[in-house]
Amino acid sequence: MDTTKSYMPSGKTIERKWYVVDAEGQTLGRLCTEIANVLRGKNKPTFTPFLDMGDNVIVVNAAKIKVTGKKLDQKIYYNHSDYPGGLRETTLRQMLAKKPEEVIRLAVKGMLPKAALGREMIKKLHVYAGPEHEQQAQKPEVLVINTKLN
Repeated sequence: MDTTKSYMPSGKTIERKWYVVDAEGQTLGRLCTEIANVLRGKNKPTFTPFLDMGDNVIVVNAAKIKVTGKKLDQKIYYNHSDYPGGLRETTLRQMLAKKPEEVIRLAVKGMLPKAALGREMIKKLHVYAGPEHEQQAQKPEVLVINTKLN
């Protein structure tokens, strides 16, 4: 009787790369979908849903992303202080002015699994508002994501 063995990756055999993505002129949702796929490891042939197979992603120029329609004024981020009447609302325009890194981080976080696995994956995302980043020592490769709308 011949039994065929299938390959099952383990945590020790995972090779992680570093990628840098330029967000200038990119559409927010389309860019974040591609970033979430790389963080999750869906771009690899050895993808396993219950393992963290993904790579590290550095996003630069987060302040220069684009959105379509009236999202700058109509998209609202909610935050509650856990006190009565403590609900705060922030529009996308205000968020881009104050914390542009948080806009991309929150969008990607919403596309990852909602458990301990997702919390591990979001730690591999590094977002910077400007063109400079601190991970030069990791020698990141440029990841080209063409999601620009005309």
